[in-house]
Amino acid sequence: MEKVREKVLFALQEVQRAVIGKQEVTETVMKAFLAGGHVLVEDIPGLGKTTMAIAFSRAIGLQKRRVQFTPDVLPSDLTGFTIYQKERNAFVYHPGAVVCNLLLADEINRASPKTQSALLEVMEEGQVTVDGKTRKIAPPFLVIATENPSGSAGTQLLPESQLDRFMVCVKMGYPTIREEMEILRKNENGRTSDAVQQVMTKEELEEAQRETAQIFMHERILEYLVQLAQATRNMRCWSWDESKRNSALAKMAKAGAYLAGREYVVPADVRGVFRETAQHRILLNTRARISKVKQKEVLQEILSAVESPSLKKR
Repeated sequence: MEKVREKVLFALQEVQRAVIGKQEVTETVMKAFLAGGHVLVEDIPGLGKTTMAIAFSRAIGLQKRRVQFTPDVLPSDLTGFTIYQKERNAFVYHPGAVVCNLLLADEINRASPKTQSALLEVMEEGQVTVDGKTRKIAPPFLVIATENPSGSAGTQLLPESQLDRFMVCVKMGYPTIREEMEILRKNENGRTSDAVQQVMTKEELEEAQRETAQIFMHERILEYLVQLAQATRNMRCWSWDESKRNSALAKMAKAGAYLAGREYVVPADVRGVFRETAQHRILLNTRARISKVKQKEVLQEILSAVESPSLKKR
């Protein structure tokens, strides 16, 4: 376990060389990869979302494909299509963009709902169905999707079913003055992602995912997860409560324990990923928005209200 984990930490360090000052964000993305989940990055253009995706693909040696989502992108651009070839006297499948290890879906909320729905099957089941024939996508398959903030020109809200396919949602945020100076300095000799070296293979990532799944989770931790989910359902300011797929939080907590070098989950692992796992699955209703209730504050209120379990021996 320790040997593969060291590779994971080396890969994370390589990514952080390219993504300056975003240690918490890159750690969350790595946890999602260890948990086998997809990542939604919401923020304005120009804050390093694409750089981060490229850095992860290079550090882990993943086959990457990028799609710039616009209203004219078709579902077949993602899933692929079949076309008749006279020489073979048969219909031949031409793979789409999703046939890869890491798909960068840039500005996903600019695409039409029909195109967005083309990702539902592959993100959930790791397969695509074209002309009635289902084809498996070789693992690992991960998606990093970027989303412009709600209200940006030419964008539309992602449907709940699409949002629920993402394990976490993170926000990049502006760099500090010192961080921005360092970014400018490093960009003088080319893009920061160009210097990222491969230190891990996709096979090692799969092994790390299997090891993460074996992390022990006590019954009290499981109860804590359920209590947090129930707390989101009881809050009156939400128009849509936490999905019953509470396994996302459990998997992310296990990934946090794995990165920390533990073989068991502690309450801090759960609290450390709760906001990123929950914030895109629960939406403020009209009353809360009028009252200027901040989502971050409500999530923190939930964490404070639900008592953290003690794992000490009685």
